[in-house]
Amino acid sequence: MAGRTGISSPMRLAKYVAVFAAILGACASMSRAEDAVGESDTRLSDLERMVKNLTNEIKQIRTERQADQNTIKAIQEDAATLRKSNWMEVGEQLKKFRFGGYGEMHANFGESKSADQFDFHRLVMFIGYDFADWIHFNSEVEIEHAFVTDGASGELVVEQAYMDFELDKAINIRAGRVLTPLGIVNERHEPTRFFGVERPLFSKVIIPSTWSSDGVGIYGSPCEFLDYQLYVVGGLDGSGFNATSGIRGGRIKERPSLHDPAITGRVDLHPFARTELPLNQDLRIGLSGYFGGLDNGNKGANPGVNGDIAIFSADFDYTLCKFDFRGAIAYEHIKNASGMGAGTAEGIFGWYLQGGYHFMPDAWKKGKLADSDAVVFVRHDSVDTQLKMPGGVDRNPAGRQNEWTFGVNFYPTKNVVVKVDYQVRSNGNDDDLDDLINFGLGWEF
Repeated sequence: MAGRTGISSPMRLAKYVAVFAAILGACASMSRAEDAVGESDTRLSDLERMVKNLTNEIKQIRTERQADQNTIKAIQEDAATLRKSNWMEVGEQLKKFRFGGYGEMHANFGESKSADQFDFHRLVMFIGYDFADWIHFNSEVEIEHAFVTDGASGELVVEQAYMDFELDKAINIRAGRVLTPLGIVNERHEPTRFFGVERPLFSKVIIPSTWSSDGVGIYGSPCEFLDYQLYVVGGLDGSGFNATSGIRGGRIKERPSLHDPAITGRVDLHPFARTELPLNQDLRIGLSGYFGGLDNGNKGANPGVNGDIAIFSADFDYTLCKFDFRGAIAYEHIKNASGMGAGTAEGIFGWYLQGGYHFMPDAWKKGKLADSDAVVFVRHDSVDTQLKMPGGVDRNPAGRQNEWTFGVNFYPTKNVVVKVDYQVRSNGNDDDLDDLINFGLGWEF
């Protein structure tokens, strides 16, 4: 028994050792497994933390991108608003401008070859601007005879440039270069507003148009039947007067002297303004005057003329059915004319009378001619720049002139006119003046 016990003990010990070793190995394996699981958990936590951080960063990037997009959109909207605002401002400024103009071309043919010519007589541009609903600027710049140079007959001139301050219907202020308010044609000289290719002789010699004056004054319409103008302006240069063209050469077109200023004005009466009369009647009666000294020159270079002038004028327009009548008359008294030389008269007188008939049948006013019109007219001008002579000065018979004009004005539309007329001219000197055939094209816009 003792021998079996001794032999089996080592074997049993070996088994125990083997089992113990196996248990230790299993424990070690389990420990390594637990360590591996722990390490995996740690890595998983790190990954989860990284994913979370990346997710937050992506969200932040998206938020920042959206903010950038919103900023860009806001900038674009601001830019669009600014552009729109600028264009609206430009548009509002452009609305304050007013543009217009007129022009006329003439072809004149006479009995002598020297009378035949083509003349781009006038090209005028109008620009106005409204600073406010009661402050307005108006201007006209004219080119005459298509060519301007020293020694040529053409000219570039500012005909009008003035500011209106509209205070009330009855009284307003005007300052700048204005049209002298005498006669009819001087203020209404656009080619669509008078009959005939050339302006009336009266409007060339007695009240020379276009006649501008520089100064300040008032104007208004205190009631329906009354309009008025009254200005203090620079005067005429008496040294420019002569025997045949009267006061025409006394106009100063550049920088007129204010040494001997003048007062000028007019009143227009509309007696039928409140009455509706049969037969399409209308009447306007105008009274105008000019009173001032004659010692005025350009740029203050006064000629030393000791004299004064007084002009009295009346004019009218009358419509009856299809007939239009117009006339004007004026007398000019020049004090101390004898000292001015060049045959200047003490008294100058002139008038003209015109009648027109609108003959175009309504049946023709269709299609392109819906706004058309045609007028046949006759006008007689009579002027005498030598009516009353000062003592010691001989009369020049050539200063007494007469002119008959027969013609037609055709208006294909209201602001375009085609003209043709025939003129018979004479003077007190019995000079053989050419009869003229004139053609004209004029427009206004």
